[in-house]
Parts: sequence; structure tokens; C-alpha cells
Amino acid sequence: MRYIALILAVLLVLSCTACSATAPEAAATEEPAAVQTPSAAQEPEEEPAVTSEPEPTEEPGPREEFASVSAYEQMEKPDYADVAVHDPSVIRADDGQYYIFGSHMAAAKTADFMHWEMFSRDAGVGCTLVENVQKEMEEALTWAKTNTFWAPCVTQLNDGRYYMYYCTCEGSSPLSALGVAVSDSPEGPYKNLGIFLKSGMPGYNATVYPNAIDPHTFFDKENRLWMVYGSYSGGIYILEMDPNTGFPLEGQEEYGTKLLGKNHSRIEGPYIVYSPETDYYYLFLSYGGLAAGDGYNIRVCRSKNPDGPYEDAEGQPMIECGGRSGTFFNDPDYEGYGAKVMGSYVFHASSAGGADGRTYLSPGHNSVYYDAEKGEYYLIFHTRFARSDSFAVRVHRLFLNEDGWFTASPTRYSGEPVEAVPEEGRAGIYRILSHEHDINGKAHESVNAVLYSDGTVEGDVNGTWSCDDGVHLTITLDGVRYTGQMNAGYDESQKAWTTVFTAMNGEGVSLWGIRNK
Repeated sequence: MRYIALILAVLLVLSCTACSATAPEAAATEEPAAVQTPSAAQEPEEEPAVTSEPEPTEEPGPREEFASVSAYEQMEKPDYADVAVHDPSVIRADDGQYYIFGSHMAAAKTADFMHWEMFSRDAGVGCTLVENVQKEMEEALTWAKTNTFWAPCVTQLNDGRYYMYYCTCEGSSPLSALGVAVSDSPEGPYKNLGIFLKSGMPGYNATVYPNAIDPHTFFDKENRLWMVYGSYSGGIYILEMDPNTGFPLEGQEEYGTKLLGKNHSRIEGPYIVYSPETDYYYLFLSYGGLAAGDGYNIRVCRSKNPDGPYEDAEGQPMIECGGRSGTFFNDPDYEGYGAKVMGSYVFHASSAGGADGRTYLSPGHNSVYYDAEKGEYYLIFHTRFARSDSFAVRVHRLFLNEDGWFTASPTRYSGEPVEAVPEEGRAGIYRILSHEHDINGKAHESVNAVLYSDGTVEGDVNGTWSCDDGVHLTITLDGVRYTGQMNAGYDESQKAWTTVFTAMNGEGVSLWGIRNK
């Protein structure tokens, strides 16, 4: 009763983006507090131009001329086929295609991370993943008092078959279930093997224990299988799984090992990827609320072991990350933990290029694909846009900086190679954006500066920079040092290929730059 009273009290003062059984066809709305609500699959909206105030400052008049980059002019302009899959979890199947699976049984596939094809749309008549899904998954739906599903993941286990870890959640409380189904094909049909974890039952303490949703199963470097999961409530947990059956190994605590979170911290969507380059396991998380103005943002921390302990870029133990006792959705208690990869932002239009600006709002609930042959990483997530709560899938490259932290390219993946930027393409007029370290409901905005050939930076921010090999960047702005990478990127606002950079400082703050063509 104390838990229920707490929830009711919060409902009087908070507008929540918590979990509920949103009908697959419904538009995103504000909903009761407790846990996140994934949005139903919808047609992706074209990114609108940015017209928001305030206007950017005037670009500085440079004291040197900057050449266009002939190599960029020869590159083919990309095109895209977008889809709306909320909370996309990625796998590469035996057929060479990349598949993403999201909330409400939405799923899509691609051969190149640019042209997507939707093949399952909802948890009703549009579901092709599971035949008669309402009947097949009746136990989990009944337990959670819902008719839809939240963020799943699919993993190929030792027998070569595809195992879908699915979850259901009630909405006004973390009454949830986690189960597994199996198929010979990534596209299904999946047959239910049953549920193996529940939350929200009588005696369950939601300030300490996890909400049993948002699974990600993965193999570690020793070929052991794990499942990390959790959302809001008592935090993020990890269980070791049986790679032959797909179920939890016996002899563990019911919920496994706690990694972080407590007292209804707005943290969810865990995803772990191992990097052989650094020998670290990276735990990606989404902080904040998922609606356009609720500050969803992507964080990362790391550990030498899949089950922790994890630390952030400042060396803070993530097990300490969470709300204080008696608090509910108290962001200031934990927004200082975890390196911030990206949050809501506006890249203002380039006055020199006369182009439209670009906005992402509440990007989050990501997965990561690692191409072992090429040593390349891709960040897959959903995002919302300006003036709308519609969403679509986006893919950005990830790079490791000199300190071994992931930073994301400021432009969506467009088939660009990973190679040195030509010398004439490094210096220039840039729009520069800091993601800060907050849970920002209001988008951070780009400023203007010039990276001069002599290594100085002048404009709205000032400092020094170097990128002698055209790849590894060091930039110091207003006394703060960032390290990262320069690369080519296709800037949709300028409708042109140009130089972009991404970097991170020692506090886990990401810095992006896009050069005016």
C-alpha cells in the first residue's frame, strides 16, 4: 500500500512517460508514472527543418580562405528508406541481413543500415513474428494485464536457432513478465517457450528490485551467455543464461546481479557490447523520459567483466548511480553518472550554405552492432524530431577515442568510409555542439567557430586543435580538452558530404562538429 500511495502522490505532480499498454495504432501521449512507454510502430516522419528560436549567432568572418574538398564532391549522394521501430535491438542473421526488433512486435531489416524494410508492425493483425500472438503469449499478457509488448531482443544460440526475449508491462506499476520464444528464422514464426521472470507481485520492493523488461542477451568473450535488463524502479540487473536452453542458469539470485539504479531512477534500455580493441564491456543506457521534451539521452559506462562493476569516464562507480531514498524520478541525483553519447540537440542552419538546420529530440534506447571483420561499430536507436512526437530509426557510426570511450558521429550513417580526412578538409568554419552532461528536455544548440590552419579555434568558443593524421583529433575549447576522430559525413542540412568530428572529454561530455562545405 505504501508503494501504491507513493505512485498516486507522484501522479498528482508529474507528467510521466511511463510504461503502459499503448494501443499499437495510438499516437504517443503522456501517461501515468512508473516506467517507460514504448511508442507503437508508425510511418516515419520526414525530418522537418529547424525554425526554432533563438537564431544562431552570426558565423565569424574567417581570417583565411577554406577550400572545398574535391574528394567529397566525387562522393555519391545517399538516399534512405526509413522505418519507425521503437527501441530497436539489432542482430545480423545467417542471410547477411541486419534485423531490428522493437516494441509492439515491430521489426525491420536492411542490407546496408540505410534502406530499411518493415516486415512486422504491431502486436495485433500486423504481427508476422508470432502466429496468433495474443494466444501464443497469453500467459505473459495476462500477468501484465496488457495486450502489447515492449522492447525485445533476438539472439542466435548454440543450436543455430533464433531466440526472442520478449517482455510485457502493465503500466501504472512495474507488473511485468519476461519470456523467451524460438524460431528457425529471424523473421519467425516464433514459438513461445514460456516466461521465466516476473516483477510487481505482492511483496516486491520497486525501489530495490528491477522491472522485468528491456532485455538484451549477449555472449561474452568466453562464450558465456548473459541477459542484462531493467527499467526505472530498482535499476539495471544482469543474469547469466544457459546457452543451450536460453533460460537463466540455476544457482543465482532470482533477479541476478545489480549493476546500477535505485529509487525509481529514470534509467533503462541496457545494452552491452564487448570491444576487443580495449578489452572492455560497454554498457549503454538511456536516461530520462522518451517523449520529445522529456530528455531521453544515451549514456555509456564500462567494465572488464560483463557482470561489472561498471564505471563511467570519471571513474565513478555506477553501482552508486541512483535516486536518493524516498525520491521518485529525481534526475539531479544521477544525471552526473555515465558518459553522455548524445541527447536532444539542434544543429542550426549554416548561413554560408543557406541550408536547413537539423534536430534530434530524445534519441535513445539503442543497440550496437560490431563488425568484427572491419573493426567498426554502429549505434542503432530511435529518435524524435522537431515539432512532432513521431519517431524513426537512425544509425550513426561509433568511434573509440584515445581514452577508450565511444563517441558517435554527428551525422547519420550514409555509407561513408572510415579513412583520413584530406588535409584541405580539416580546417574550416564549423558548427560545434556540446551535449553537456544533463538530462536535457530542451535541445542543446550549436554555435559557430573557425578551426584555423595554425591550430587555433576562434568564434563562439575559443581554443586550439590538432589532427595531424586526418583521423585522431584533439581539441581544447575554453580550457577543456576533448579527444576523438575526424571523418567524412553526409550533412543532410547542407545536402553535401563534408568533414565532421566527434570527441569526448574526461568528464564524459560529447562534442560534435560539422564543417561548412
